[in-house]
Amino acid sequence: MEGFKTALINEIEKLYKKKKLLVAVIISVIFIIMGQVTILGVRSGFGIRGASSMDFPILVLSVIVNSILPLFTALITIDSFSGEFSQNIMKIALTRPITRLKFFTAKLTAIIIYILFNLYFIMLLSVLTGFMFNSNSFTLRGIFNIIVSYTVTLLPMVILALVIIILANLIKSGTGVFFAAVLVFIAFKVLEVVLSKYSGIFFTSMLDWYKLWIMNSLPILKIIRRFMMILSYGIIFFTAGYYFFDKKDF
Repeated sequence: MEGFKTALINEIEKLYKKKKLLVAVIISVIFIIMGQVTILGVRSGFGIRGASSMDFPILVLSVIVNSILPLFTALITIDSFSGEFSQNIMKIALTRPITRLKFFTAKLTAIIIYILFNLYFIMLLSVLTGFMFNSNSFTLRGIFNIIVSYTVTLLPMVILALVIIILANLIKSGTGVFFAAVLVFIAFKVLEVVLSKYSGIFFTSMLDWYKLWIMNSLPILKIIRRFMMILSYGIIFFTAGYYFFDKKDF
């Protein structure tokens, strides 16, 4: 356990020192400001009410979950695996007295912490922005729904990270992994439309499962079914990712 803890702290420090974290923060700030400015423009120009302070963070989540959040996740995951493969940093790290399973799990845990930080940062910023421009619609129930929505979004994003980890262990080039990940993401999104009857089984369709958690009448059975599918994907992709990582010759 001590070896895992040390490896995790080391991975978190490496992610903290990378410029990608700062870039993610800057892009998130710009995105949210532009979103609020657009809403204000629509409200003043067309007389439309726009999003309330409680609706705005959910609106932001619905956009970022299919755009910049997967992008940030892909970049940090690729850098954590493919980047260290190419720089031979992985080989040095594995000389420490730690098993590959613990090392692999520590890297994944650090990525999960990064995703959660990213989600909560965007959530906090969007809530504050929405409150500043429309404080009258602020409610405790709305805040609860926002926190739940952003928190449960972590699970499908972890599945996406695991898919990218598998690609990173199969493809040597970090650029190749990035384009492969983009193609996989787009392909599954297209399949959701083409095979709409079976769209629920694709892991990309689970990115918006947070909507189930904020309905007036909570669909317990649907939530359990979706959770079991996410869990199944997680077990399969984690096993596959670790298998390829363990077999890789550093």
